[in-house]
Amino acid sequence: MNVRPCEEDDLDQLNEIYNFYVRSSPVTFDIEDITMDSRREWFTHYAATGRHRLLVAVEDDVLIGYASSSPFRPKRAYETSIETSIYLRDGCSGRGVGTGLYEALFDAVAGEDVHRALAGITMPNAASVALHTKFGFRQVAYFTEQGRKFDRYWDVAWFEKEI
Repeated sequence: MNVRPCEEDDLDQLNEIYNFYVRSSPVTFDIEDITMDSRREWFTHYAATGRHRLLVAVEDDVLIGYASSSPFRPKRAYETSIETSIYLRDGCSGRGVGTGLYEALFDAVAGEDVHRALAGITMPNAASVALHTKFGFRQVAYFTEQGRKFDRYWDVAWFEKEI
């Protein structure tokens, strides 16, 4: 497995991974597939340096996961906080892909002006909670019935990590 910055040529596979979760899981509250035009615009928010990174894990030319650090909120006082996200290709969990991606992501932002990393996790999601806990995140909030998807309401736990 090779972890590297995302390139525009990766976006088709990245979007395929994400849209799998849109259609099959509450882990994202998107309820309609993300179009490639939207994905390309989203990609412009990331850079090779700075707080906001987008990394991919590739194995035998197949993108098997990605992780990002994005702005937490748009107000300037939040600029030293990032929201992290991680998505793995179906069937790739439990193989260390998430660990490799988060190790590289946190190494990449270590020298940046980042004070906190935050992650919102749709509950239940034991695998995501375990991964975030492994990286020093701790639960700081739990909101009930925050989003409706698949004809039911889902809770969201928020985790934070000091950087």
